[in-house]
Amino acid sequence: MLRSSGTYRRRAVTLAAVAALGAGLLAGCADDGDDSKDSSGGGGGGGKGKTTITIGTFGVFGYKQAGLYAEYMKLHPDINIEESSIERNENYYPQLLTHLGTGSGLADIQAIEVDNINEVTTTQADKFVDLAKAPGVKKDNWLSWKWAQATTKDGRTIGLGTDIGPMAICYRKDLFEQAGLPTERDEVAKLWAGDWNKYIETGKKYMKKAPGDTTFVDSAGGVFNAVVSSNAKRYYDESGKIIYKDSPAVKEAWDLATTASKDKLTAKLQQFQKSWDQAYSNGKFATVSCPPWMLGHIKEKAGAKAEGKWDVAAAPRPGNWGGSFIGVPKASKHQEEATKLAVWLTAPEQQAKLFEKQASWPSAQAAYSLPQVGDAKHPYFGDAPIGKIFAEAAKGIPTQVLGPKDQIIRQNITDIGLLQVDQQGKSPKDAWEAATKTIDNALDQ
Repeated sequence: MLRSSGTYRRRAVTLAAVAALGAGLLAGCADDGDDSKDSSGGGGGGGKGKTTITIGTFGVFGYKQAGLYAEYMKLHPDINIEESSIERNENYYPQLLTHLGTGSGLADIQAIEVDNINEVTTTQADKFVDLAKAPGVKKDNWLSWKWAQATTKDGRTIGLGTDIGPMAICYRKDLFEQAGLPTERDEVAKLWAGDWNKYIETGKKYMKKAPGDTTFVDSAGGVFNAVVSSNAKRYYDESGKIIYKDSPAVKEAWDLATTASKDKLTAKLQQFQKSWDQAYSNGKFATVSCPPWMLGHIKEKAGAKAEGKWDVAAAPRPGNWGGSFIGVPKASKHQEEATKLAVWLTAPEQQAKLFEKQASWPSAQAAYSLPQVGDAKHPYFGDAPIGKIFAEAAKGIPTQVLGPKDQIIRQNITDIGLLQVDQQGKSPKDAWEAATKTIDNALDQ
């Protein structure tokens, strides 16, 4: 399990949570793979007389578990696919940079996390095949902002988008009812439509009649991430300058997160920690920001006793939490075959299959009209029409300005600054100074 900082994506959730996403939506799961293997792949292996394509990933991309590798190998009997996965992106990514620097040890296909795509696109693009020119690639299949994230200023696209994390709000209907709030998802969405301030105001109303010792939201860090992720310009400007200290988006997210903490709307938890998981089981908070991959985590941790109590409503503003890419290094010994496989894995039809099996929300908008995606409902969440909810959110996500150190900045704001406010009772001013000092040291500012 990854901590809440660092890699924000569905792969931060255990494979067991993916399996828990629900009968009728997802099929079963398989082993996460051997985390001791190096991400480089390295060729060889089974498939005597075949061309072996190696794929280096982190966490659980789900291609193997969803049966896509097996399907491709059946369609192409001369191809053998071997995946090597490292559990944590913070271990995988430095190795990828090392291999790119030496030009050796690379897999034929390498995964790239969204928090790292800007750095790879701006500093390592010459090491990757331009997939915009690959046969079968249709730019319009992807959401425009997703395509732009992996495209250089001179128009080369070094990675094809695999998934994204459009956000909604998951909420407890039973707790809302006891607090005197609407429970039907469309009415709930109207409570905060268009404005994160309204979300906090709803929280204040909830706390006036909060059942038992429950709170409105899980954490200040969760509020910050949700709010900041719904903005285009956050930590960097278009020129690549670090602007987070003066960013209106960061200020809005910080102010709302610290207000939520000060007004006792939060359960003072840190996401992806054991105490956070236990709070799901005990029903300690009423709302949480959730991309598609979070649904399985909630189902697993909240358990059967909470089935039908959770529901899904649109977030105040569309935002993105997670997503990755796959690219083909020029050092690949099988560039042509690897490119064909990368194109096939990210085609709308395969992205729809991956969602159906593994809850990976497609970055290919062309997949949204396919029944596996567009008609998807989730039994655990009261048959919430998640296909429609997340498709609508995905189309409204702003084109975010990414920077090479987004991950470091966000991690220290939430794990240093906001934890001090939420758990230690420090003033927002002192906590902000602590967070910025840590960030400046990390970035040698």
